[in-house]
Amino acid sequence: MSRIPRRAVLALAAAALAGGAFAQTPEWAPNKPVRIIVPIVGSTNDVLARLVAPKLQEALGQPVVVENKPGAGGNIGADLVAKSPPDGHTLLVGYNGPLAINVSLFDKMPYDPLKDLQPITLAVKSPQYLVVNPASGITSLQDLLAKAKAEPNKYSYASVAVGSASHLTMEMLKSAANVNLTHIPYKGAAPALTDLVAGNVHAAFMVPGNVQQFAKDGRLKLIASSGTKRFPSTPDVPTVAELGFKDFEATSWIGFLTTAETPKPIVERYNRELVKILQMPDIQARLRDMEFEVVASTPEQFGNWIRSEIPRWGRVIKATGAKAE
Repeated sequence: MSRIPRRAVLALAAAALAGGAFAQTPEWAPNKPVRIIVPIVGSTNDVLARLVAPKLQEALGQPVVVENKPGAGGNIGADLVAKSPPDGHTLLVGYNGPLAINVSLFDKMPYDPLKDLQPITLAVKSPQYLVVNPASGITSLQDLLAKAKAEPNKYSYASVAVGSASHLTMEMLKSAANVNLTHIPYKGAAPALTDLVAGNVHAAFMVPGNVQQFAKDGRLKLIASSGTKRFPSTPDVPTVAELGFKDFEATSWIGFLTTAETPKPIVERYNRELVKILQMPDIQARLRDMEFEVVASTPEQFGNWIRSEIPRWGRVIKATGAKAE
């Protein structure tokens, strides 16, 4: 039997020791409470954050606190996270507005969503419902458009924020149909829905989770959806594309991010934990009830998604002439 050279034996021993030391390296964990910043009030973003927070707290062994920081179409909350220390203790629940739309909608941004924020995972996405107040007498999309054309200054629509998908999707429809509806922006879904149910505004595009119960109670009427196919739960509600507006599609989405320059092991830990949480049966059931498609992507996939969404919404903003108000 041939002898193994002493140099090879020493190299193997060193490698084994290094491997053992690496295996024993403790996984990153927060050493103080974690803040999840929601840059809007009373929306599905808030619901998602509060679904995830207790399970993330259990996984991390530190308190996880949800804080609403609304304003400027989501820019205030997103900027807060962008300017936080890159230590893994501040997360953002981001959506179309502050991550993709506002780059084109606002003349000046306080942060760069691609440079100052780091993606963790694209959590969910969903088309929206076009809803109206039944007391308005509006019975269908065609009826809404006909009424808006007949009385150009009478009809209004609510949005959850300037620069949100609910804002830009209606602007897309207005442009495609050549009608006018006055935009009334709100700070979150709750106040927008309060005024819509009260009859102070006539219509809105909203994600299903915000309007389903109101529709079931008869306080709102679903007249169309913004996806490429009808929602399984409401097969009688047609898509906007079906009703004569070919290729009309607008998707709302929500994901988790943190501060740029946050070390990779921290981002990887959050990605593992959040993907695990999003795939839990009880969480999936709740999100399915809200008509959300669970994505649970990698950080790289989410980053690529944001990069593709910025020009997509930018084209809509340019075509409609929409601007921050």
